[in-house]
Amino acid sequence: QVQLVESGGGLVQAGDSLRLSCAASGRTFSSYAMGWLRQAPGKEREFVAAISWTGGSRYYADSVKGRFTISRDNAKNTVYLQMNSLKPEDTAVYYCAASLSWPTVIPRAYEYWGQGTQVTVSS
Repeated sequence: QVQLVESGGGLVQAGDSLRLSCAASGRTFSSYAMGWLRQAPGKEREFVAAISWTGGSRYYADSVKGRFTISRDNAKNTVYLQMNSLKPEDTAVYYCAASLSWPTVIPRAYEYWGQGTQVTVSS
């Protein structure tokens, strides 16, 4: 089993930045494509960003292109999501997830999930 633990969420003002971190343990981290997904109250969980096993390929949802950057450090078994120019509509619980498949742009493609971290962006 792979365990994923997110951190870095919080309350910020529109236009601010946050960096989320996800620490992995239990299996070989480099074997997995990693993703960030989010879920707002009353809405379905949606894809945000994904990064391939080696970090050479990245996918982003249209809503975050140009503002968010996903990266990974396999030596530290950690994946990051740098979020800039945050908007109120970015408010959600953000989940780190891992998958052996690629590309992984839908929630069902992920086998392992973290507990989530809350990001709240005020107007």
